[in-house]
Amino acid sequence: MGVSPAAAPIRRPRRHAGHTAGVARSRKVDDGPDVFCRIVAGDLPAPVVHSDERTMSFLDHRPLFAGHVLLVPREHVGTLSELPPSDVDHYFRVAQRLEVAVERAMASDGSLVLVNNRVSQSVPHLHLHVIPRRYRDGLRFWLGPRRPYASAEEAQSVAGRIREALDLSGLADRSR
Repeated sequence: MGVSPAAAPIRRPRRHAGHTAGVARSRKVDDGPDVFCRIVAGDLPAPVVHSDERTMSFLDHRPLFAGHVLLVPREHVGTLSELPPSDVDHYFRVAQRLEVAVERAMASDGSLVLVNNRVSQSVPHLHLHVIPRRYRDGLRFWLGPRRPYASAEEAQSVAGRIREALDLSGLADRSR
């Protein structure tokens, strides 16, 4: 005699190497296509907002608010720094237009646009969030607690280290 579905034990998915407790993750890239690659390929369903030869956007399946959209490059790219320079302009132009469209369609007061790289990145595929916001919507953004610099000298030292690490070679001045 079998166990009724209501009495069946809850099976928790096995954790793979690299899994962080409490954070849902798709399969690692070396284990096969991630969730977003599978959506782009048409192997998984998603409510598509936009699709072109280089990008796709669709509704987040666990939105913070209705209208929460994700923008992904069609080709697998793990983080923003891995996005080929030839695709950066197109990617962010689409992001700008999505931000306007989400705010208009959802009659929101504004939006939150963000990208996580590795830390807090639930799917190891570059994705940009466009989240409609309203004043007093209850979202307490997680940029905190703030840790001010101990002194102006410390702030200057940190700025200097970042300035030294910043590689702007190959950037053309497009403001002309």
